[in-house]
Amino acid sequence: MNNTRTGSKKVRAGDTVVVTTGACKGQSGKVIRCSADRVLVQGINLCKKHVKKSEQHPQGGIIEMEKFLHVSNVCPCDANGTALKLQVRFQENGEKELCYEKDGELVVWRSMKRTEK
Repeated sequence: MNNTRTGSKKVRAGDTVVVTTGACKGQSGKVIRCSADRVLVQGINLCKKHVKKSEQHPQGGIIEMEKFLHVSNVCPCDANGTALKLQVRFQENGEKELCYEKDGELVVWRSMKRTEK
């Protein structure tokens, strides 16, 4: 049996995350895409890439693009940009949801059930 981890259960595309380590520490952005144990965050971890002439870039040149970050280097955050420590809670009907503690009470962040697109 293959025990490799296929990705984070707590971070998905569309979530707002804050970077916890590295050169971009403290910056927050929206997750564009998740791939295995890496996430692509909008406007974070930018690098420059030299491109040849093409239909997308008729002049060629240098473009800035986002690079993937490891999922352990990001943390879900609220609207203020404060990192959240999420915990899994089971409802009475057996569904799982992610919660965080705020002012001594549990606040539901979102359900862990996948939504169909």
